[in-house]
Amino acid sequence: MKYYFAPLEGISLAPLRREHSREFPGIDKYFSPFLVANQTLHFHKSEIRDILPENNQGLYLVPQILTNKAGQLLWALRTLAGYGYNEINLNLGCPMPQVAKRGRGAGFLADPDELDRFFETVFEGMAEQDMHLQLSVKTRIGISDIDEAVQLMRIYNRYPLSELIIHPRLMNEMYKGSPHMDIFEAMSAESSHPVCYNGDLRTPADVSAFRNRYAGTDRVMIGRGLIADPSLVAKIKGIRTAPEAFVHYHDRLFEDYLALYPDNRQAVSKMKDIWSFRPLCQPVNEKLFKKMRKAVTPDQYLTYAHMLLSEAEGPVNSSFSCEAP
Repeated sequence: MKYYFAPLEGISLAPLRREHSREFPGIDKYFSPFLVANQTLHFHKSEIRDILPENNQGLYLVPQILTNKAGQLLWALRTLAGYGYNEINLNLGCPMPQVAKRGRGAGFLADPDELDRFFETVFEGMAEQDMHLQLSVKTRIGISDIDEAVQLMRIYNRYPLSELIIHPRLMNEMYKGSPHMDIFEAMSAESSHPVCYNGDLRTPADVSAFRNRYAGTDRVMIGRGLIADPSLVAKIKGIRTAPEAFVHYHDRLFEDYLALYPDNRQAVSKMKDIWSFRPLCQPVNEKLFKKMRKAVTPDQYLTYAHMLLSEAEGPVNSSFSCEAP
């Protein structure tokens, strides 16, 4: 089984990927949060910084692109190839209204004919420009009706995608309800490409149950589960990690954020965002958790974060020097 770290916008950035790969081995591919390719044909400086190879040493990164224009994707492919990447992922799965209403992400699935023409132009352009790149797709199963998946699979099967990552929810479902596993099974059976499953794998038991039921699927993508429990894949693979691994991961990640963001409050906010996933998979002390969520300064934050870590992971041996709030 191959394990992929899903892209989470604003969360799974280079500092987190770097520190995670250092402490918790076992991830086969990390995917960047999407880079927006638009009419300017320029990525934001923060997007470039996030995918620079020197900021992602020691891990295999697949940059993800958000666009609905073939010319923009071809530009993005050339640009990322210039940074040494030979595998790129196209985001057809983001259900957020600010993305979908512009016909991007999962919103692009609303126009199958245009999607078909898009892929035709992209792969013709790649051939004409002699691009030897792998292009994979991360997709939802449709907009509002599970029957849309049939036409989508016909389109995907027409083109030489390197991989199809399926989150078996409709765009309109966002992240609510349960994934449509019957649709995932049908799409997997019809796919002419390697298929990766994505959706609601949060514990080793979840992954074990999936593997037992879908033995033909040899790769899964995990997002929220790995943010909540960074050791998840290491546990599944039987890789032993040091008892203090989570504390080291937490503290180095916070140091990275403090160095990256001039405003310390932004670094604290980033760490709080990560903590917000923890209750999905593991119990937390609600009283301490609320106090940590109200912290403003780095010292305040670390005081409560280390208390939470000591309850979950054992005594904290940290290089940080914190004053009581």
